[in-house]
Amino acid sequence: MMMLIFLGPPGAGKGTQSERLTEYFNIPHLSTGELLRVACSEGTKVGKLAEAYMTSGQLVPDPIILSIVGERLERGDFDNGCLFDGFPRTLGQAQSLDISLKSRGTPLNAALELRVNDKELEKRLMSRGRADDRIDVVRQRLKTYHETTKPLVEYYEQQGLLRPIDGTGSPDEVFDRIKQVCG
Repeated sequence: MMMLIFLGPPGAGKGTQSERLTEYFNIPHLSTGELLRVACSEGTKVGKLAEAYMTSGQLVPDPIILSIVGERLERGDFDNGCLFDGFPRTLGQAQSLDISLKSRGTPLNAALELRVNDKELEKRLMSRGRADDRIDVVRQRLKTYHETTKPLVEYYEQQGLLRPIDGTGSPDEVFDRIKQVCG
């Protein structure tokens, strides 16, 4: 059983490393970014609500995120572990997730945090070519990420679950660092 949280700012490489980690540990991947993009593209009620926040560079509010994640966790494919990518993003989400996981008897093993400096992140994000990757939106997303994630990082650090990882270098170098901290 491997329950992991993957923290890191937009553009840090969580998607690339998530694919590798899920294969390495043979666990499913739960990406809130992916869940939100699907909801937006399908034009669901939740998707329309989320899209207004996403296009302005703001985080989607907790009740919307918790609703989407809760629905997804009810499926049986997460019974043996999971890699949470982009969730939780706030202290409230972290506390709600802890309660949910403990009630299922599947507490977290670790919170992995990919660390990359903002200038490198801006460069990476601007080269992706997504519609919402304008420099003003990118900078707002990074600012919001740092403001909301600091308490979250401290929360997992206090629990002894935080594992900081240097997210610079090649994907192989970063993955080697991740494997070292995960065992």
